[in-house]
Amino acid sequence: MKKKGAKEVYTLADLRRWENINPPIRLGVFGDPVAHSLSPQMQNAALKTCKIDMQYARFQISPDELQSALDLIRELNFVGVNLTTPHKIAACQFVDEVDDNARRIGAINTVKLDKAKLRGYNTDGRGFARAVRQEFAVDLRDLRVMIMGSGGVARAIALQCARENCERLIIANRTFAAAQKLAEELREYFAGPKVLGPVPRLQAILWEEAAIRFQIAHLDLIVNATPLGLNRSDPSPVPARLLAPHLMIYDTVYGESRTPFVSAAIEAGARAANGLAMLLYQGALAFEIWIEREAPIDAMRGALM
Repeated sequence: MKKKGAKEVYTLADLRRWENINPPIRLGVFGDPVAHSLSPQMQNAALKTCKIDMQYARFQISPDELQSALDLIRELNFVGVNLTTPHKIAACQFVDEVDDNARRIGAINTVKLDKAKLRGYNTDGRGFARAVRQEFAVDLRDLRVMIMGSGGVARAIALQCARENCERLIIANRTFAAAQKLAEELREYFAGPKVLGPVPRLQAILWEEAAIRFQIAHLDLIVNATPLGLNRSDPSPVPARLLAPHLMIYDTVYGESRTPFVSAAIEAGARAANGLAMLLYQGALAFEIWIEREAPIDAMRGALM
């Protein structure tokens, strides 16, 4: 619930004159864009359920403002913030400590202020695994997965798939070198044989139709881990003509209506889900990092419906 005097979106300029802000906002999400984020309604429902007198808000922060914004939340004694596109990788250099999981991923989505130090965490991977289990009633270890993208959320999902010993992992990116680099970082997890057949367990491919078409028959789950779909005019990450009924599609993007990727998948007879379940579970894990108590999942889920 938004308190009187609260804005839909705050900015770096607001943080610089924070003494004039009325609601007790000590949590938030930094992003660019950020107006679409449903994190405030979910986190504020959790805070209200737990009877914590605090608010969570959106902050429109551009890449060149990120360091200043993080410095300001330290000065203002915030509890913490979430980070969304495009800040997850860049923020690693602006916090004081990064936990082992986030360091391995190379990206953070949660910052906690602890004794004047900014500590970075990443809850995306575990949130994704729980979302896939909820949406498709299957575990990552049983799946052949292709991830579209190689940014912060893609890195977290790829590492989670590797840790859970998925059947196959394909990284597709428009810059092949970036896909190749991420795949090589995960090579140790795929040393043993598991899949019989003509295709390797771990592979980087160029994001182009011919390469994707070849992979489709050897996949169970395709994940959009890019911002494609945030705008209604965005194309589907995978051309609709390539999608097949045997596939599961998980789009980390969410919105009021179906993303182009989810719509195309359903029309092709595939099972598909948007990023709401991942938002819920990564947000619950973030809440537990900040507040140090179990997150009220039902209240948070209810706020997203």
